[in-house]
Amino acid sequence: MTVSAGTADVVVVGAGIVGLAHALVAVDRGLSVAVVERDERAVGASVRNFGHACATAQSGRALAYGRAARATWIRLAAEAGFWVGRTGTVMVARNAEEAAVLAEFAELRAGEVRLLNAVEVAERVPVGPGVLGGAWLMDDLRVDPRACVPAIAAHLASRGVVFHWGTTVHGIEPGSVGTSRGVLRAATVIVAVGHDVDRHFPDLATAHEIRRCALRMLRVDNPTGATIGPAVQTGYSMLRYGGFAECPSLPKLRERLTAEHPELIDAGLNLMFTQRPDGTLTIGDTHAYATTPEPFDDEALDAAVLEQTAGLLGVPNLRVRERWRGVYASAPEPFLIAAPADGVRVVSVTAGVGMTTAFGLAPEVMDGLGI
Repeated sequence: MTVSAGTADVVVVGAGIVGLAHALVAVDRGLSVAVVERDERAVGASVRNFGHACATAQSGRALAYGRAARATWIRLAAEAGFWVGRTGTVMVARNAEEAAVLAEFAELRAGEVRLLNAVEVAERVPVGPGVLGGAWLMDDLRVDPRACVPAIAAHLASRGVVFHWGTTVHGIEPGSVGTSRGVLRAATVIVAVGHDVDRHFPDLATAHEIRRCALRMLRVDNPTGATIGPAVQTGYSMLRYGGFAECPSLPKLRERLTAEHPELIDAGLNLMFTQRPDGTLTIGDTHAYATTPEPFDDEALDAAVLEQTAGLLGVPNLRVRERWRGVYASAPEPFLIAAPADGVRVVSVTAGVGMTTAFGLAPEVMDGLGI
């Protein structure tokens, strides 16, 4: 016997930031919404990140989505009652190659990026010796992902969105979603399961070359005692964001960092940190790509992140409070929007920038569905 779990205009599978963004758009447009999440709360990449909406450093669609998402973050923070910091990002230049890239980037993003000298960098963030200058990406935002994601879910629930927590999806068909608690019926189904696209649509995942990216992050004590508003990023970060790829000097920077630390380039280091509400720092991160990531973590990678971050801060060592692995979807294209069946959309941010782009991506997906 088939048990009915209810009906809605839209069913969203996945309560991470991408799923919540689609639920928000749907309820804003007057639709009834049900969200199905296999865990008791969101525990994936959406809560295991820096809490950094880094729109300015993106390119192409990610830049457009990130810019559009900024206003939604600010509005939603006021409505749902969570903190959003209009802090921007400080990019730190510790060598001539990094300074050259930032100078070019400031021209590309005129009005959004302000170059800083060494004194101005030090006035904004605590850094060690050897800083030549930097840049302030003014429009970037910060949130606390551990607090804002549940706050968004609670806000949506207060607006009538029905959440089915601890519920596994077994099958997705046009007009229905079969779950461990019965069948949900809806004209529109949004599948926002991040890196687990292959669990539901394996051929689709293969066709789009979706793999899992396992990233490593740590929370450490802040030895400087300073209050740090902006996100802080480095030359390693410049190698990972699409906006910097437009800078003619980037190959020289890549050559220098590869010559100095080839093992860190191989590990996909994005050397950066943000400060948590309790004053500690979230630092990281390294990246490893595979359809099925190895379950074993090499301590040398965390040791390297700790050493590099200590050097950036100008301190001898750092005390670790927490370590974790985050996993997100990775693919050659930064966004997956697929229609495997009528009224069904599979949506995944496949570039590790879901917090930055989800609120800009979701309206476009819903527009494409004509709702």
